[in-house]
Amino acid sequence: LVPVPPEPDETGATFAENAEAKARAYARSSGLVTVADDSGLEVFALRGAPGVRSRRFFGEHASAEERNAKLLALLDGVTDRRARFVCVTALCRPDGACELFDGEVLGEIGYAPRGEQGFGYDPVFVIAGDGRTMAELPSGEKHRISHRGLAGAKLRARLAAGA
Repeated sequence: LVPVPPEPDETGATFAENAEAKARAYARSSGLVTVADDSGLEVFALRGAPGVRSRRFFGEHASAEERNAKLLALLDGVTDRRARFVCVTALCRPDGACELFDGEVLGEIGYAPRGEQGFGYDPVFVIAGDGRTMAELPSGEKHRISHRGLAGAKLRARLAAGA
């Protein structure tokens, strides 16, 4: 087994910077090809916030329910509720070479949480053209269409082609 070093700080300004920093650090310390990702929610009316700080935007120790309630309160009276989930996955080699794979799902922030599946902002994210929240999707469907699923599919295709 390879010892796992502490997780690198997410200090990047973009999902790509954070994903690459994590994968690069783990690849260097382990000597192995490494995959890491960074993902989050961008709300257009909030100029892309919560963005790369999605987990910490409403407080370092806020629960998912608290984050969702605070997001809904912040958007109270806002009509432009467009948003997107973004994921960037980095594949890095110990020599420092990295490739990035991205996925995004467009939607909007609903007016109340719905659904029991998923985590994080899933209960308030309504998928464009679908009407359901991410938390209302069966797990197999969610994994297929989610931002992480889309980035992962690109990574798998690259690996199948020979990394």
